[in-house]
Amino acid sequence: MPRPASEPPSEPAAGRSGSLRARSGDLVDAFERRSRRLLATAPAAGAALEVLGAAAHCLLRRVPADVWCGVLLDPATLLDTGGRHEQGFPERVMPRLFEIEHAEQAGVDNIRALSRRTEPASLLSVSTGRRLEDSVYYRDILHPEGLADELRVALRDRGHCWGLLVLCRARGTLPFSPADVALAARLSTPAGRALRQAFLLGGTDLGDTPDAPGLVILDRNGRIQQATPTARHWLGQIQESRPTGEQTGPLALQAVAARVRTTAHENPGESPVHSTRSRVRTHSGHWVTLHATHMSAPEHARGNGGGTGLGEETGAGHTYVSVGLSQPGDLAAIVLDAYGLSARERQVAQRVLVGRSTTEIVDELAITEDTVQDHLKKIFRKADVHSRRELMEEVFFHHYLPGLVQPPLTTDGRRRPRDRGAGNP
Repeated sequence: MPRPASEPPSEPAAGRSGSLRARSGDLVDAFERRSRRLLATAPAAGAALEVLGAAAHCLLRRVPADVWCGVLLDPATLLDTGGRHEQGFPERVMPRLFEIEHAEQAGVDNIRALSRRTEPASLLSVSTGRRLEDSVYYRDILHPEGLADELRVALRDRGHCWGLLVLCRARGTLPFSPADVALAARLSTPAGRALRQAFLLGGTDLGDTPDAPGLVILDRNGRIQQATPTARHWLGQIQESRPTGEQTGPLALQAVAARVRTTAHENPGESPVHSTRSRVRTHSGHWVTLHATHMSAPEHARGNGGGTGLGEETGAGHTYVSVGLSQPGDLAAIVLDAYGLSARERQVAQRVLVGRSTTEIVDELAITEDTVQDHLKKIFRKADVHSRRELMEEVFFHHYLPGLVQPPLTTDGRRRPRDRGAGNP
């Protein structure tokens, strides 16, 4: 049986001859060496994409694949925020893939199901009990592309999923083995931790940014009909390594649009307007929020063909996506998630960051002073600080959250370099 076409000529054969423990140790060591170099040298804004590429490279050297991609995820929504897709699925399958993954959330190995499992890696053939034909994902995505199976590994750390690696092999090639799945699982925590650390490297914004959000209008087939210059600016900044279709835009845009369209179609009677949102990191280091709204066509307007009916004229059936800088509340949530804080710890930390005293936190959260102190100890340990002041410096000055009068801030709340002066708005 032939090897997968993407299998490199060296290392995998030797690696497969060793024990799983030796191969696992070799994989983790190789990745951690590479990720440490990247985290020390890569530009902060692009560090996550570089780390994701390193994780994919190290795993593929030991577990080859014919088709593969690496996905950066918003840990709050598990929607795509970018990734590496040069060797991934073709553009034509992406609309249906997003419907299955993010809208229908169908299949035993859906990212939301995988993120909740104890084991972070899964093989579709095993998850389906060797009944691949029962999987809509296999029927609609893998089988038409000549792919026999798919291996997924969720990149997790501190209770959050920061990314996903997807490896597929073609029919007629060597199938994935249980050892391959176990090896991929060993990469989950080291890679998840490195992705989280890459996020924490965010630095100073060196350039001005557009103030108002941009707008993208997509038709009922997900094609871009209109996009303002500001929207095109931000879409072009998304950390995604793949050719971007002029009519479809980046995968992060497709994902959030597919999610809201399917929600609207499945719940037609609830409301004529449905919405969802996702947060995306850009090459320049900003966090951008994609807020998608879908307007359902009225019953009398549905079925008009050719795009000339009443539904098209009034905007019904279209998806509108606002693309703009994340607001302070959104950004604060992302930052605190990166430290692995629990829901209650985030509530306490957010109040510390806006200057609440212990007494005020006790009153607002209806908890005891001892409980507040216990939460603070855990927060300090997770953020690697020793006091409220250090926590505020770490979060506000390192991540440049809004809320400080000095120094001047850019429109997304990031601190300007001091030599730019107070003349900046």
